[in-house]
Amino acid sequence: MTAPESLYASPNALAPHYSRFRVSERLLLTGHSHQAWPDLGFEAQARAWLDAAECVDDKWDRAFAMAERVRRGFARLLDDSNGHIALGANTHELVVRFLSALPLRTRPRIVTTDGEFHTLRRQLDRLAEEGLDIVKLPQDPMESVTERLSTAVNSRTAAVVVSAVFFQSARIVHGMEKLLTACQRVGAELLVDAYHALNVMPFSIRKERLEGSFVVGGGYKYCQLGEGNCFLRFPQDCRMRPVLTGWFSEFTVLANHTKPGLVAYGIGPDRFAGATYDPASHYRAAAVFDFLAQQGLTPELLRQVSQHQIGLLARTFDALDCDPHLIARDRSVPLTEIGGFLPLRSERADEIRHQLKQRGVLADARGDVLRLGPAHYLSDAQLTRTTEILGQVVASLG
Repeated sequence: MTAPESLYASPNALAPHYSRFRVSERLLLTGHSHQAWPDLGFEAQARAWLDAAECVDDKWDRAFAMAERVRRGFARLLDDSNGHIALGANTHELVVRFLSALPLRTRPRIVTTDGEFHTLRRQLDRLAEEGLDIVKLPQDPMESVTERLSTAVNSRTAAVVVSAVFFQSARIVHGMEKLLTACQRVGAELLVDAYHALNVMPFSIRKERLEGSFVVGGGYKYCQLGEGNCFLRFPQDCRMRPVLTGWFSEFTVLANHTKPGLVAYGIGPDRFAGATYDPASHYRAAAVFDFLAQQGLTPELLRQVSQHQIGLLARTFDALDCDPHLIARDRSVPLTEIGGFLPLRSERADEIRHQLKQRGVLADARGDVLRLGPAHYLSDAQLTRTTEILGQVVASLG
């Protein structure tokens, strides 16, 4: 088991496991977007190549075994023993399959917020251009967002789509259980985007009583799985029939196709399956999930570490006493109410990001928000050095 204090020290106890990303040598504050990968992921990805060379087309037996390990890894993070986990290369393909299964002819209304990630925002905006009734509520005030979404649900609503943590503000959304109840009351579906919550804070389907919901997310961010590792969790009793469906959904029904002329769907996770994919991502993901378990890096521990790191960044930023017209943080929001990064508001956020990069700090900016995303392989000294450099950059702007 990894002790939190060993991750605050210099050197960070886990840093040697991330040597290929040189985490001890660089100030990587992109942990909310692209975390470093453990070294063992490299060997796992090579194993995918070697299995293909040895087994040729028979490699799929090994690949599917890896996929099952990835499903179990996501299920553990979701604290979910009842749902099914469909895998995909990205959340967009999974969201589109979900949308294609909705009864949009009779229920052309989808309720969402103005704070959703680009995958959802862009696709829903395009569907609105084609005539769907996309109801987009403001994310603020955050305290009432799920209540307002619940009120907007009616008999014409096919689904509600909302994030567990908003990608730009890092604010945590509460009250999902009541929102699911509002959806179920009229026969609508709830899709939760958990990408910015997964593996940086506990997100328990069981404790939140979201067994009847759909949940989408992936491994590119806090899970350290890299590209090609996304999932759609759906209820065990789901009988939806995605219009956009891949032939991998037929594997479990090819020998028992019952109704000629009617497209059959696979059992369990195969209902939302796609088609041929690159299995190397699953080799890498299965190895990383094993690594996280071996090191005792549970969502609870990672939340403890994340809150410590966010708190350190906030305190050292406050000590800079920057001109709030240049850059500021919202001190009215308790740090316990944000996810895995510290958002700082600035009209010159992208310029600051660029200058930070020139000085050796990798962060990112979305609109007028500079996002500082620590990760558990960074020491306190590295985080303190980051805010020192930020202070230098802001001072140069004045």
